[in-house]
Amino acid sequence: MNDELMKQLAPVTPKRPLLPPLTSHAELALLCRVLFKEGYSDHIAGHISYLQDDGTMLVNPWELAWDELTADDILRLDQGGNVIEGGWNVTPAINLHTEIHDRRPDVKVIIHNHARYGTVWANAGRVPPVYDQTSAQVSGELKLMDEYNATVNEASEGARCAAMLGDAKWALLANHGVLVVAKSISQAYLRAATLEWRCRTAFEVEALGGGKPVPANVAEPLGEMIDSNGFPFLWEAMARRVLREDSDILTG
Repeated sequence: MNDELMKQLAPVTPKRPLLPPLTSHAELALLCRVLFKEGYSDHIAGHISYLQDDGTMLVNPWELAWDELTADDILRLDQGGNVIEGGWNVTPAINLHTEIHDRRPDVKVIIHNHARYGTVWANAGRVPPVYDQTSAQVSGELKLMDEYNATVNEASEGARCAAMLGDAKWALLANHGVLVVAKSISQAYLRAATLEWRCRTAFEVEALGGGKPVPANVAEPLGEMIDSNGFPFLWEAMARRVLREDSDILTG
């Protein structure tokens, strides 16, 4: 990427705050709400963990759909996945998160859900091609875990998924759903949204017929630049969208 283009992409300081001050609980609630609109909407399925500096994890509760929870609903768990703060239950599949966090100290956010189009490709056992610029916003291999042995709440399956993920950013889980990891809330949003966009666009292109994927030597540098540096202002804009609809997300 040439220096002139990098200068053009360097963001200026906004004239006013893009978001109000957010607690970690509010950040996680907002991420759930925003991703629901992106297709992460399989009823009450799905869970996100957000690792905190003290080693505890924040997690969305099992009982609530992603489009209804607020900051006050978020649970705090100890390193063993036990609830130590909050009035709801934690998903039985929390072992998937503890296994990945144990293996990946670089990972702060883990997303698992049955995203609409991501799950279609997972069920087909295929990795969707990159057909457009937005689909190329994240670089690196999209892992395909092509065997379904049990639900991820089984200890052995959670450990197997964590091991197979390795140092990858994301994966399709055969006959199940998707898995995304990141170092921050904003990066988690970018990766999860890009994955579902890529899966939906590839489905639509291939349903229409024809189409030419973006060459890897073009897609990879683009994805590396955007994913490493962040897409300026994107997360904040999507978070504001849901806050305009329901400002109670920040409290409860």
